[in-house]
Amino acid sequence: MNEQLIKKANELRNHGFTTGEIADELNVSMDTARWLALQKHNEKIKNAPIDFAINWNSLGESSSRLRYVSLALSDMVLDHGEVNVIVGIAVSGIPFATMMADVLELEKGLKTSLAVFHPIKHRKGEKEKTNDEGAISENFASVKGKKVIIVDDVITSGKTVTQVINTLKKLGAKPIAVTVLIDKIGISEIEGIPIESLIKVSRLG
Repeated sequence: MNEQLIKKANELRNHGFTTGEIADELNVSMDTARWLALQKHNEKIKNAPIDFAINWNSLGESSSRLRYVSLALSDMVLDHGEVNVIVGIAVSGIPFATMMADVLELEKGLKTSLAVFHPIKHRKGEKEKTNDEGAISENFASVKGKKVIIVDDVITSGKTVTQVINTLKKLGAKPIAVTVLIDKIGISEIEGIPIESLIKVSRLG
């Protein structure tokens, strides 16, 4: 499995992907993505970071499966009351967020808009800057004064979700929950905002 991840990470790096994009594509932490991209295929593997690689290709290749998962995520959202905007974290959170906004409007009668968040880790030549927290795309709905649900596929460290929450608050939005397909760190909240996940991974030992 590590060999396959190393090969994939190097292919992505050769195609110009940033470390953050590689981390998102393979659903691993930034540290793991850096380690993978520095390894050479077929060389002896050692000192790999402790992490879980998540592969949800069987969902991503099927719009009907994505919709079923989005229905389940939407159902969890309803526990938090009124929602005005669904914010999808680029890239993998966007399909779920798009379908959730559609489901909530068409099937639940909630007038729900879509917004997109671009994390700092996706920028070329990125450095981990504490004063830069990514941005909400201006091509989609405004979040100012709105009750917002944040959507992503996987929480790996919580850093990106923290960025989104802080950015939304600065823009005058009210984040009310975070929904994800998989929570790899097993947490119930970030910055006081509850985390709802379909699958929660617990590391034993």
